[in-house]
Amino acid sequence: MTAFAFRLDAVDGAARTGVLHTPRGEIRTPAFMPVGTAATVKALTVDQVRATGADIILGNTYHLMLRPGAERVARLHGLHTFMGWRGPILTDSGGFQVWSLAKLRKLDADGVTFQSHIDGARHRLTPERAIEIQADLLGADISMQLDECTAHDASHAAAAASMRLSAAWGARGKAAFGSRASQALFGIVQGATFPDLRRESAERLQEIGFDGYAIGGLAVGEGFDAMCATLDCTTPLLPPARPRYLMGVGKPLDILEAVARGVDMFDCVLPTRAGRHGQAWTWDGPLNIKNARFAEDETPLEPAIACPASADYSKAYLHHLFKAEEILGQVLLSWHNIAFYQALMARLRSAIAAGEFQSLRAALSPLWADQQARAQVEEAK
Repeated sequence: MTAFAFRLDAVDGAARTGVLHTPRGEIRTPAFMPVGTAATVKALTVDQVRATGADIILGNTYHLMLRPGAERVARLHGLHTFMGWRGPILTDSGGFQVWSLAKLRKLDADGVTFQSHIDGARHRLTPERAIEIQADLLGADISMQLDECTAHDASHAAAAASMRLSAAWGARGKAAFGSRASQALFGIVQGATFPDLRRESAERLQEIGFDGYAIGGLAVGEGFDAMCATLDCTTPLLPPARPRYLMGVGKPLDILEAVARGVDMFDCVLPTRAGRHGQAWTWDGPLNIKNARFAEDETPLEPAIACPASADYSKAYLHHLFKAEEILGQVLLSWHNIAFYQALMARLRSAIAAGEFQSLRAALSPLWADQQARAQVEEAK
């Protein structure tokens, strides 16, 4: 077995469960990667994150290259040692920031020049530099090619040009990465919501050859139905023997439906971001702990989840912490949300292995869709 090997253990419809073997440990799939943007999963220690059942976390190339600086992290023995995380780390390439920080960057065929949102200093990111930062300086176990995230409402011509630029950058990134026994490189499929462009992108990337394939350019405003339709036409194009990673997704319903379409890996800032603002995810859907109805609710968030934040504190206490603006409330809800996401992934893996995924999907999908709609109405009040 090679250092990086993906093994499928069971399939239920298009849903898959398996294991991605890495030198720093196994990643059970479907997997959710907590986001540690600046070498920290916000509000949590690495021991808390590990205790939730997370096998892998994500770091961000753009933010780490600005602060504390990739070369400094390298001098401090790499990202794993720097932040105290012993398991695998995947780093995103900075491509999302090419899209999200459009006012602070200048794009050309060779790469992108950023103006730091911190101090205004200019930084150059090319496909080769992205590999150097991720694989050589940060020491990521899984690196991502530099890409341009295509806006969901781009014209076909603009989306095609963007996708082809990303494919060219993928080839350059692969050449810079070379062949490494202990590290992996993923390509990123782009093409907005156009099926023909998604197909072309998938074909171009497979000609280059990557250790895994990510689906980019979703969860950027296209909406749930468009996301699902794009996955319907994209995941069947990707090689079954390689892991499939849907970048930046998302809500539990999004994950459930993406797993149903054959996706293996996910990341999103939502669990900790929602936790910091008083939103907890449960099997019955999201709830706003700041709501007055929880002021005297003595029940915990999810007593069956083996996490102190989920099982050992009442909703009334959590409600009090947020009303009193105590930072512990943000810590506990962030911790619970990460634990809930890991419990969700474990439940999905078990259901697929038992051939019961479609039954679980039928039970959860309409419930979560209804609860998400109610939560959005409540938040709008």
